[in-house]
Amino acid sequence: MSNWGILILRLGIGVMFAAHGLQKVFGFFAGPGIKGFSQMLSSLGFAPAIPWAYLAGYTELLGGVFLIIGVFTRPCATLLFILITTAAIKVHLGKGFFLSGGGFEYDFVIACVCLALVLLGEGKYTIFSLM
Repeated sequence: MSNWGILILRLGIGVMFAAHGLQKVFGFFAGPGIKGFSQMLSSLGFAPAIPWAYLAGYTELLGGVFLIIGVFTRPCATLLFILITTAAIKVHLGKGFFLSGGGFEYDFVIACVCLALVLLGEGKYTIFSLM
């Protein structure tokens, strides 16, 4: 049963990260696209903002896709953990814990899932198990 649990974690967090990556990279789902995302990063002190926007956007997009299919799970979960922890520190930490006040509650849950996947790996059910 633990392999099914790992699959659920991978699919859930992978879809979430891939969707956010599509927003940031291509502007899908009413997202800002690279230009808007880089402006937001610039306001947070990331300079130069454009390379950081591409790095973060594609980390979310490709990391999410790789988690969904079960490839490079540990490295992707590690990179996504770093990304979400950075977001929590730069954007949400000063606003307390709870999401209702703009806090880091959501980022905390995502970081916990990423750490669980770093420890557990991809599990039995991956794209390769279908072949």
